[in-house]
Amino acid sequence: MNSFSLDNIDHGILYALQRDARNTTTAEIADEVEVSASTVRNRIEKLEEVGIIEGYYPKINYELSNFPLHVLFVCNANPLEREQLAAAAIEVQGVIDVREMLTSTRNLYIEVVATDTRNLTTITNELAAMELEVLSSEIITSHRVRPWAEFEFQTPDFPSD
Repeated sequence: MNSFSLDNIDHGILYALQRDARNTTTAEIADEVEVSASTVRNRIEKLEEVGIIEGYYPKINYELSNFPLHVLFVCNANPLEREQLAAAAIEVQGVIDVREMLTSTRNLYIEVVATDTRNLTTITNELAAMELEVLSSEIITSHRVRPWAEFEFQTPDFPSD
């Protein structure tokens, strides 16, 4: 476990980055969290260094990118092999996200994009060859995210004179 402690400023920075990391400047974040832009830059560097910020990823509309099939496979993997199977699954062409779950069944969620049903069948067969039991496959029609509200910057209350 990480012993790094986040304060209100860190929370505000994380909230702003989750909201729109690409189009938000450090100066804009600084205004929100009431510190200088250089402090924001230093804090972001530290959050990256300790692993709290793991990366920045674009949100892609796969359908508009000529990958009309966006599917979530809910799988069952042997719990003792789940981590290795997840690592192998992410290497399959077309797999874009793998989530390991703590549960004993339905413990691997694999997100896939494909050009057509033939392409999807190939991906499905590769996953099945790994001894993953596909419990369901769901077509994803949309995906929405939002910043976690606990990271929203709280303006400090100062006593009035």
